[in-house]
Amino acid sequence: MGSGITCSNKWGLQGQSKRVALIAIIDTHIAFRAQVGRALMSLYRVKGFPNEVEAIREMRLEPPSVILIDEMIGPRGGCELIHDLRQDPILANVPTVITSIHAPSEIADALQQCGADGCLAKPFRRSALIKIVSTLINRHVEANWNNLPEHERTVLKGTVEVFNNISDFIAAGEPVPYESVKDACAPLIDAVAKNSFKGILDGVKEHDNYSYVHSLRVATLLSLFGHTLGLKQEELLVLASGGLLHDAGKISIPHEVLNKQGPLTDDEFALMKSHVAETVKFLNLTPSIPKPVIIIAAQHHEKLDGSGYPNGLKGLELSNLARMASIVDVFSALTDRRVYKLPMAAEMAVKIMTDQMGHHLDQHFLSLFRTMLLDAVVD
Repeated sequence: MGSGITCSNKWGLQGQSKRVALIAIIDTHIAFRAQVGRALMSLYRVKGFPNEVEAIREMRLEPPSVILIDEMIGPRGGCELIHDLRQDPILANVPTVITSIHAPSEIADALQQCGADGCLAKPFRRSALIKIVSTLINRHVEANWNNLPEHERTVLKGTVEVFNNISDFIAAGEPVPYESVKDACAPLIDAVAKNSFKGILDGVKEHDNYSYVHSLRVATLLSLFGHTLGLKQEELLVLASGGLLHDAGKISIPHEVLNKQGPLTDDEFALMKSHVAETVKFLNLTPSIPKPVIIIAAQHHEKLDGSGYPNGLKGLELSNLARMASIVDVFSALTDRRVYKLPMAAEMAVKIMTDQMGHHLDQHFLSLFRTMLLDAVVD
């Protein structure tokens, strides 16, 4: 099964890190609640409520991480409800966002008076919703980025912005602006060249958007791998871009599958595997994307013995890019922090990959990868 799930469960690494964040939506319109649920399904748990009485009762039992409140929710309106929540001993500190048909500037005074943390104008772009929710949940993590050196801070802020925007292009069936991806990845290449990338990896450890964290870690480690092999700047940009985009199709996978603790059912595994085809379909919309970027996305779950997916490629059918990407993806999956497991130590991950995945991973590249990790002291 997928490396982000089956490696952790197969090797007995289960253990609670933290639960998937819960987002509450208080809105009378069931269609709007469903729309928000679909938009956030790969990232968070979502509960919708048609009225404030039901919402407060349920939220006191399980306080959410963020509350989205319709400005016109009855009987008194969203701003009055937020004012009341600020007095509630259980819910007072939960970030709140007003959803409104008005622009934030038009209701700025009301937002300030009630203590709302943000405003989302209806209709909204998917990226705007993800950005405001993710920013509120990760505000302490992202605030710490400001204390990092400029190039590391630039990498984190630039890549998270690009990553959040990708969902809009996927939803609209539009090509990704590849130049913006390259622009976001260029500082990463520089950080790797200067051996100053650890702040980037440390900076995303506690970020709650796992897909972003995993993708940035893969982009960083692929860049480091390529740098170790002596690849040129443009080739390194391809590796970094491929890492950042390799799992873009996971935006369509529900969080309960992405974050499931325990083995996937056959249907869930089929759904999980579909992210590869979805990613490739999305990337193929952009003629300017280099073929190697698409190869990374298409082949990072293939295995040397042909037991991988989606095409069961094996042996010489696998490009060097696929072999490198597979190693980095598995290593990242094992050492990532997930909601259902704690991160594995880098040494243990490499040992498992060497001792127990010899039929799946290219051992020559894995040996080079191990040496790279020792030299770089990657945790």
